[in-house]
Amino acid sequence: MPASLSSSQIASYRNDGFVFPVDVMSPSEARVLRSRIEDLEQTYPDGSLPQPISQYFRVGAHVVIPLMAEIARTPAVLDAVESILGPDLLVWSSELFIKEPNTRKIVSWHQDLTYWGMGETDDQLTAWIALSPATPQSGCMKFVAGSHNNRIVEHRDTFHEDNLLSRGQEIAVDVDEATATNIVLEPGQMSLHHGRMFHASGPNGSDDRRIGCAIRYVTPRVKQLVAERDYAMLVRGCDSERNWINVAAPSEPFGDGAMALYSRIRSDQSVALAQGARQQVGLYADAATGDSVS
Repeated sequence: MPASLSSSQIASYRNDGFVFPVDVMSPSEARVLRSRIEDLEQTYPDGSLPQPISQYFRVGAHVVIPLMAEIARTPAVLDAVESILGPDLLVWSSELFIKEPNTRKIVSWHQDLTYWGMGETDDQLTAWIALSPATPQSGCMKFVAGSHNNRIVEHRDTFHEDNLLSRGQEIAVDVDEATATNIVLEPGQMSLHHGRMFHASGPNGSDDRRIGCAIRYVTPRVKQLVAERDYAMLVRGCDSERNWINVAAPSEPFGDGAMALYSRIRSDQSVALAQGARQQVGLYADAATGDSVS
């Protein structure tokens, strides 16, 4: 299957650490996906699941929500990712980042790989798919071109209530925001970025929700170096290295088997993702028991 990125787009990713916009679905298809996500929110109000649905949106959504596994397998998305990472692709994590209209939630400057337990590997990237307009007003992402050429720099945890990151982590060095690129996306477009990329996003001052789907792809060469076990879903090619416990896409939303698997994954991944935190990391609190997060 031919890769969908042009040679110039691939060069942009190699040089800058990101590429955008990449068309992966029509605006109408994106609207349908948004509607299906919002239907899930209505179908599963708080109290109907062991955790609020926002928890499942933010950690390993593809494990318990068939729609998220479907999005992660979108052929146009995989074609673009393949042109960067090669033909063998796994999904390590998937998340929905939802900023409600006229709210103060932000994402501070950070590098994704800092807490993933994978070292500084180049064999990963994030595909961020817009399901509503991502603009400076709505709090789109901002990238510092070339910052992926840095190693992982020191981060500090803030645990600020307005920070969407699990520990409110932020880069402990100055970032010149004047050099940042606003990643403006229309519904149905995506960006790709490297896990060492310096990136952030501001609050949503618009009258619409800002909804983005982040899919974390890795190759079979990547290893979990901190946690004893880790999990991934094969979406293209083959897993020749067997560094991951392979998981299948769920057959129904929040089925018993998928929920049990989700609890195991959350518990095992918390070893890396909450490593060194000086207080409880909300998205992984009580991960070993599966109890509700307060």
